[in-house]
Amino acid sequence: MSSERADLLQTLDKHRGFLRYTVRDLTDEQAARRTTVSELCLGGLIKHVMGVETRWMRFAVGGADAMNSEPVDWEGQFRMADGETLESLLAAYERVAHETDELVSTLPDLDRAHPLPQAPWFEPGASWSVRRVLLHVIAETAQHAGHADIIRESLDGAKTMG
Repeated sequence: MSSERADLLQTLDKHRGFLRYTVRDLTDEQAARRTTVSELCLGGLIKHVMGVETRWMRFAVGGADAMNSEPVDWEGQFRMADGETLESLLAAYERVAHETDELVSTLPDLDRAHPLPQAPWFEPGASWSVRRVLLHVIAETAQHAGHADIIRESLDGAKTMG
């Protein structure tokens, strides 16, 4: 694996680790609890980040059609559903992380690009390379790890750092 790929994956894994560490020692009830006026809860953030990573890796391989091949529950992705546990979400997130790492390690070219899906938040006609997709997933994961830290501190005073 190239040093660039290793650096990208190591950075992504670092931010995944912050997110996983933030939810350490929580019950399912705590992971599902909203501690701010937003809809976010810790289990929901893991669920959302996992879905984002999954969809963007589908995009990296097959473009917008592959990315949108499964419906997204835009509201439910931020909440823990009945029957979901923190343990099951973390296990699923670990599987997604492993699949991403394997995919990035084996893709022939990080420069391969696909047109972005049509959406108001994307520039019309723009394309993203696999490299750009990875940078986006890293940024999303880091941003939501920060959100998780705020929620965790509001929940019981625990912090990821400091």
